[in-house]
Amino acid sequence: MLTSNEILEKVNAFIDQLPYDRRPASLYEPIEYVLSLGGKRIRPVLMLLAYQLYKDAPERILMPAVGLETYHNYTLLHDDLMDNADMRRGHDTVHKRWDANKAILSGDSMLVLAYQRMQQCDSRHLEAVLNVFTETALEIGEGQEYDMSFETRNDVTEDEYIEMIRLKTSVLLACAVKIGAILADASDDDITNLYKFGEQLGLAFQLQDDLLDVYGDPAVFGKAIGGDITSNKKTYMLINAVNRANPQQRQELMRWITATEFNREEKVKAVTALYDQIGIRQLCEQKINHYFDECRKYLAKVSVSDERKQPLLDYTDEMMKRRK
Repeated sequence: MLTSNEILEKVNAFIDQLPYDRRPASLYEPIEYVLSLGGKRIRPVLMLLAYQLYKDAPERILMPAVGLETYHNYTLLHDDLMDNADMRRGHDTVHKRWDANKAILSGDSMLVLAYQRMQQCDSRHLEAVLNVFTETALEIGEGQEYDMSFETRNDVTEDEYIEMIRLKTSVLLACAVKIGAILADASDDDITNLYKFGEQLGLAFQLQDDLLDVYGDPAVFGKAIGGDITSNKKTYMLINAVNRANPQQRQELMRWITATEFNREEKVKAVTALYDQIGIRQLCEQKINHYFDECRKYLAKVSVSDERKQPLLDYTDEMMKRRK
């Protein structure tokens, strides 16, 4: 069996050799650029690891796995445009390097390419695979809409936030393992449990990302911490801080949230101090552990040997930065 690192190497090598020979080349240049920027490739790696639970040589499904990665990067391309973000993975975003029109048009073509690549799978499974993929793509759009609507609200509940990140982040991880299992002829029960595994893992992963944005090491996190605080992003942490603060803490928190002019460093430091007082870090860590434990319970129900599960278990530990 292949390790996750060996699978990652195969995914990257496959992406690097993908041809872009359609015309005009200027339409496809941003797509090739976006996919060349790297990233963790979590979704295709999960798909191949799920396939490998049942069958050897997971490289046989590299094209649909890369289809999922193409789709994921398409969502990032359009997210960056909506957020007016200048940088992605240390490089200029597409609308920054080219322009907004190019980002929209190349992004649209990238979505079509994702479907073209996804459908290059065993014809016996084509309908099931496309059904899962299409439902997931619709859910991710719904999650993005919720996320944008939260920007203008100060009454977002914890349950609403969890549902938003389930749609925006978790379902794509769940889709990856489900399609891998479908292509490997897994049983219906295993497919269901693997989907739930991916969904719970995705919730833990996104909450960890929220936590690291406040408490992470910038060198390890890959970007400056405090971005969510600076932009007043409605995260699990901010929502719970507002709900659990005493009147004095809430007043100070709302002063920072409503401030139109502020020193970035001062705001991040002040809001983080409030999180510390209210116990938000511990609360978030407990929630992360809950979802991580749940994902392990669903994987335990999958009817393959522990030996075959080990590469996937190791990878989830790596994703969640778990120490052995």
